[in-house]
Amino acid sequence: MFRKLATTFFLAILLGLTAARGDVFAAELTASDGQAAMKKAVSFFRDKVSASGGYLWQYAGDLSEREGEEQASVTQAWTQPPGTPFVGEALLEAWLVSQEDYLLDAARDAGHALAMGQLVSGGWDYRIEFDSKKRSGWAYRVDQDAASQTLNLSKASVSRKFKNVTTLDDDTTQSVLRFLMKLDIVLQRKDKQVHRAVEYTLAALQKAQYPNGAWPQRYSEFPSSEDFPVKRASYPESWPREYPKADYRSYYTFNDDTLADLIDTMFLAEQLYDDALYGAVARKAGDFILLAQMPEPQPAWAQQYNVAMQPVWARRFEPASVTGGESQGVIRILLTLHRHTHDDKYLAPIEKALDYLERSLLPNGQLARFYELKTNRPLYFTKDYVLTYDDSDLPTHYGFKVSSNLARLRADYETSLKAPPTAGPVWTTLRSAPKPSASLNNEAKQLVDAMDARGAWLESGQLRAKGNDPREQKLITTKTFARNLRTLSRFVGSMRRQAK
Repeated sequence: MFRKLATTFFLAILLGLTAARGDVFAAELTASDGQAAMKKAVSFFRDKVSASGGYLWQYAGDLSEREGEEQASVTQAWTQPPGTPFVGEALLEAWLVSQEDYLLDAARDAGHALAMGQLVSGGWDYRIEFDSKKRSGWAYRVDQDAASQTLNLSKASVSRKFKNVTTLDDDTTQSVLRFLMKLDIVLQRKDKQVHRAVEYTLAALQKAQYPNGAWPQRYSEFPSSEDFPVKRASYPESWPREYPKADYRSYYTFNDDTLADLIDTMFLAEQLYDDALYGAVARKAGDFILLAQMPEPQPAWAQQYNVAMQPVWARRFEPASVTGGESQGVIRILLTLHRHTHDDKYLAPIEKALDYLERSLLPNGQLARFYELKTNRPLYFTKDYVLTYDDSDLPTHYGFKVSSNLARLRADYETSLKAPPTAGPVWTTLRSAPKPSASLNNEAKQLVDAMDARGAWLESGQLRAKGNDPREQKLITTKTFARNLRTLSRFVGSMRRQAK
């Protein structure tokens, strides 16, 4: 009897020490517990949080207030990440790992919501309105007559009373299209709403591309070749030192990775639909990058160019200049193009650009966001937006100095010179659930324990959009939901894998 008690006591101590090391489950979560929690979270988000299947960025814990980048209503969804396509991607990825059918249903709902918000111009605005009366002010494709959906846009094709501006800024239309394409493939192109939206957007983006391969930040009409001659970048004879208040939306743009997002999206379309046409669109955009490289003494890139292919102002804090920020992103795009095409012409501009940017480093190792044309002096702004060479009074909402990634870019460039990396699949429906593990079990259990009775995860934060209460409060955010959903789906998938 004593030996049995001693053995039991010894095993209890051993298990306790082992659990402390994390080698076994500290508190095991069953497969059914994980499945129930994941379904509860998705049901709450789908049934109580969403607007017609669409999502915003964050919500007050009691759902009394909500916002995307701006304050929003209960009949609105957001497209700009981390909005509806961001949540849709998480739902789709979770389904691929766990094979829980309601996840695919919720992803399909998100896809249908996005199709409801597609504009006649082919893409999306930042927000979607679902209220039937308020929708009347928008040129939503599904609400227009067939004659307005021919992609033959002109000033007269869609009445000016309708909002019909496709937004490419901030990965808005691009993120929607990437999600819809993935959903379309998973649904085997059989969902007419999703498939038609994809076809329409792909056609629109091709027509919206300028003859030189660039895209604008936003558009509501398609360009004509005669209005946009193909030219190489050059320096203007002079440029204004004060904000000219010009409409910059139609400029050829690199700002906010607009071109990079479009190129990535087109390569994804080429892969998913096995159609070289979309790869050709991406390569045409790459050819614009070659045209847009500034000549010496600053062989890098501007944020935006006018029709004469000269750097110009955009917003009041974005002057005509050569940029140390976007230029690094452009080099990354060129490496991506080379990886997909193995065409060395996309490597040709890189060495000169890297040499120039390395010469332009600030004393602290950063790069200025803006360098004055020809003189290469760093440009800054005061807090009241006066252009200056002095960095002592910078506005805080924008990065006028940026981190240098030049060492990594040079290493990747030199690797590409020696042996071009092969571009693997951009996305695939093949997903392997992870093996069961103590760490995954513990992480999933913590998420289950943190969930409230409704199925929501609450966190402290602020609603920052104009009109919302800025005080710290309990919030529900799409970022947290998506992250936690992926973790729970991996746990459920691991349990399914173990059961086989």
